[in-house]
This record gives sequence, structure tokens and C-alpha cells, in this order.
Amino acid sequence: MGFTTATEISVTRKNQIKLSTGSTELDRILGGGIETGSITELFGEFRTGKTQLCHTLCIMCQLPVSNGGGEGKALFIDTEGTFRPERLTEIAARFGLKGEDVLDNVSYAKAFNSDHQMTLLESAAGLLAGDRYSLIVVDSATALFRTDYTGRGELALRQQKLAQFLRRLQRLADEFGVAVVITNQVTAKVDGMAFGPQIMPIGGNIIAHMSTTRLFFKKGRGEQRICKVYDSPCMPEEEATFMIGPDGIKDCTD
Repeated sequence: MGFTTATEISVTRKNQIKLSTGSTELDRILGGGIETGSITELFGEFRTGKTQLCHTLCIMCQLPVSNGGGEGKALFIDTEGTFRPERLTEIAARFGLKGEDVLDNVSYAKAFNSDHQMTLLESAAGLLAGDRYSLIVVDSATALFRTDYTGRGELALRQQKLAQFLRRLQRLADEFGVAVVITNQVTAKVDGMAFGPQIMPIGGNIIAHMSTTRLFFKKGRGEQRICKVYDSPCMPEEEATFMIGPDGIKDCTD
């Protein structure tokens, strides 16, 4: 609750666990993987690999720390109906894990509106306190807020509620040391000075300030996808190319 030295913070960060993404190239630009104790935002158009990375992380977080995992369970909040347990079974086979055991280690909830989404975090806190979890996924964090609060008249209220949701997520990350991964929708912003519409993430400054690391996903050739470090307090802006396979996120050379 008070002050501490930068030396103590440095030691804490050196011991911080990072969850591998399944791609060495993606891990490289992230400094080892998805950071625990903070919020990582994934945004981009549809079919760019955001949800597939979330599914892969649900497996990676269960692996030993020596293999890029977190030796914990995963908690998945689904707002768009994109969760597929069969994908977890397919990805688990890649790492020699039993599908039944993997599925038992993933706690799932479907959110039906933004208020329900907020309430689910209270249930999540109880689960985190009672067992070892290393990952929270919210796919997507903004979809229900975007539909529940429409028009300019409700924009301020939407941003306020979204900020409260993200603040509670950050508190869970701080208290339990889990990695929090949220996906975000995008919108097209027409700029007269630029060629073609510009892709912008939803949520404005609220989600920009609350997310520790922001990753921009875009399509490449075939099944190839490109991830760019859009914003990070310690990592430079850099791109990595990866693939989406039947067994999850992996390098293009695999």
C-alpha cells in the first residue's frame, strides 16, 4: 500500500511469469510472451487470429513454467459465442496433453449483456481465490458495451461502465497475478488525408490507457497472420508473422 524501491520492483519483474503464445516469433516481439499481472489487448478485423490465440493461451497456461506455461487454469468469458472446446482438444494434442484434463482446467461463462459481464467478474474472483489460475480471457471485452449503449447520448455512460469493468480486471490481475487477455473490435475511420479508411480499435482513450500492452492483428497470405506491437511500456513497435493451424498458433516454418 506504500512506497517501495525500484530495486524491489526490478526483482519482482525478473521473477514474473510470461505465457508463451505457441509461436517463437510472437514470443520474441513480446519479450517472452503474454505478461502476467497486466492486461494485454488484442484488436483487429475478423479472422485475424485473436480468438485462436485466446484458445491457444488456454492450453499454454496449463503447461509447466519451464515450457512457457503458468501451471494454472484458465478462465474464459465469452461475449460473442466464439468459444469452441473442440479447438482446445486439438491444440492439447500438440503438447501431448489429454483433452479431458485440459477441458476440466478451463472455467467458461457466456455473458449476455454488459451488466452480466460485469457480474461475472465477481464470480471470477471467487474462483481465483479458491484455485490456481494463470489466465483470464474476455472475448470480446467491448462487444456488449457497444450494443447496450448506442448513440452519442450514451457514449459517456458506456465509457464509464467500460472503465469500471477494465479496472476490476486489472485488480484481479494485481491481486492474483494472472495474465488478462482481452479482445477488442475495430471500426473504420475515414480520414481525408489518408488513402482509404483507417482501422481504429473500439473504446477510445479508456481502453488505450487501461491496457498495458496493445497488439494489432491483420491478415497475411493464406493462413499467415501479422501481429504488431501497437503500444507497450517496454517493447518497441515490431511485427511478427505467425500461422493459424489445426493445432493453434504456431510459427510459419512449423
